[in-house]
Amino acid sequence: MRWRREVISITDFGAVGDGRTLNTWPFMKAIYMIQHRRRRGGTLLYVPPGVWLTGSFNLTSHMTLYLARGAVIKATKDTWNWPLMDPLPSYGRGRELPGGRYKSLIHGNGIRDIIITGEKGVIDGQGEVWWSMWRQRSLHFTRPNLLEFMYSSDILISNVILQNSPFWNIHPVYCSNVVIRYVTVLAPLDSPNTDGIDPDSCSNVCIEDSYISTGDDLVAVKSGWDEYGIAYGRPSSGITIRRLTGSSPFSGIAIGSEASGGVENVLVENVSLFNTGIGIHIKTNVGRGGYIRNITFSDVNMNNVRKGVRIAGDVGDHPDEKFNPYAIPTVDDVTIKNVWGINVQQPGSIEGIKTSPFTRICLFNVKLWGGPRNTPWKCTAVSGAALGVQPWPCAELTGTSGSGLCSNAF
Repeated sequence: MRWRREVISITDFGAVGDGRTLNTWPFMKAIYMIQHRRRRGGTLLYVPPGVWLTGSFNLTSHMTLYLARGAVIKATKDTWNWPLMDPLPSYGRGRELPGGRYKSLIHGNGIRDIIITGEKGVIDGQGEVWWSMWRQRSLHFTRPNLLEFMYSSDILISNVILQNSPFWNIHPVYCSNVVIRYVTVLAPLDSPNTDGIDPDSCSNVCIEDSYISTGDDLVAVKSGWDEYGIAYGRPSSGITIRRLTGSSPFSGIAIGSEASGGVENVLVENVSLFNTGIGIHIKTNVGRGGYIRNITFSDVNMNNVRKGVRIAGDVGDHPDEKFNPYAIPTVDDVTIKNVWGINVQQPGSIEGIKTSPFTRICLFNVKLWGGPRNTPWKCTAVSGAALGVQPWPCAELTGTSGSGLCSNAF
């Protein structure tokens, strides 16, 4: 963690932490000063104990946003004045609705050397108002994320609690060198689309030592949506996810489904999942294009999970009617090893695409207990191998012919 030579407090700029005073302007003034004074070594912006109500604001390079113990940065519920921004080029439109999207509460674009940390201070998105609009179908644009960084590098997020995001919680997109550690991410289990951490067209990302309990995927690695993601062509690569614990009605650790720019070189290890829909989920669809390859899941524990493993080629919607039905994704070289689960209703399914079977899918020492006796794996359009898997996997993976392709896993 970079030491900052200069320390300033948000109270120096007129902020009031009473939970009622709107502090958007003090945050903007403080960060403007950091940006233009350009202190050598950067500046730490200290947020003392209190409830600091604010609208959306931008961070700048060479700064640390430091939340003291007892500090809460709380989003205003004034959705009418929430700023809008253009859709991501790799998505072509808002993820939920055509057109633009609402800006994240804390945003960074084209910056580097940014730290968000503290003493377990809280960033609260007050997402209930946005979730209600989603349920009532009264949204005009896609809901805001809690934290989003675009075209940025050298990012560290640690020792903070993120809660009640309107949409995705942490969304680095087109970024490199991102470390997220010692964070807690919380949202009600019925909150819509409150993904925990979604690295999107990013390289060199480490997510570790964190607890996530949300209403959607805990971690989902993405890289753009259908024809827009294919055209933009920026993959996610070099992603490490380790020592996570969490719970979700949807997926624990997911790849996709928006993976049109490609996803490769992902390592997931030492993960504990409980009360979760699908433990390990790799998902794509016809029209996505792109590739998912060199993915390893190792040492994953599950308890009370609906389905242990799902690798599927029929998941996800399309941005519009312009997607290419001949853009067929490939899924290759996926290793899942040392996985143990109890109270797992269904062990798993691996269902490739008929015109593009999933290849080199390797299962080793995967033991998932608790479903009805003899609950089978379900497999189509897949090749690979399995060793030490209980319940016994599908015939497509049990032949000895695939074991040479999986020698690294075995």
